[in-house]
Amino acid sequence: MSKLYIIPSPIGNLKDITLRALEVLKELEYIFCEDTRKTRILLDHYNIKNKKLISYFAPKEESKIPYLLEILKKHSAALMVDAGMPGISDPGYKLIKACIDFNIEIEVLPGPSAFLTALVGSGLPTDRFIFLGFLSKKGFKNYLEKIKNLDVTIIIYESPKRLEKNLKIIYEILGNCKVVIAREISKIYEEYIRGELKDIINQLKNKKLKGEITLILKRIY
Repeated sequence: MSKLYIIPSPIGNLKDITLRALEVLKELEYIFCEDTRKTRILLDHYNIKNKKLISYFAPKEESKIPYLLEILKKHSAALMVDAGMPGISDPGYKLIKACIDFNIEIEVLPGPSAFLTALVGSGLPTDRFIFLGFLSKKGFKNYLEKIKNLDVTIIIYESPKRLEKNLKIIYEILGNCKVVIAREISKIYEEYIRGELKDIINQLKNKKLKGEITLILKRIY
């Protein structure tokens, strides 16, 4: 019986992939990819050849699902995104749900995830947290208003271009917070910036950050 394997990919360092993931990739013929070029880099690094790579990316997920399901009726396949766990702020959820609806078995392999890595490295409480992923301009204030009274650590994926503006919005709604900016996790220029929100806002006036950013917050009561 065919199966869809959900395989996390490295979020930076190409060594951040499990032995089990490599074994499964070597066995499968089909790999559904967010970006076939980036998946090819990983496969070439580990000398994994002769795979059929099929693109599967937002916002064209739904239109591609019938074609992928036809493949899965006869063949097992892997689902991978550019970095991290499929379905976490990346394509994957809709295909996984469709497989479950059509009784196609799925198997999720554990592996890298940027927001969990950042949370553990932040030094902020990890017992209760809420992950908001990427928030739209319209949704940013609304989500903060809904959770402002929750005693939890908050995790947000953020763009460097919006970071300073959104930190000010956070201060406006939540007041002062303990903040950690985790930047370029598992890459050459990995950096953690820690401090109180009001101080971080002042720091960023003279420091423009680049790269992928995970923002971790804990309100000061």
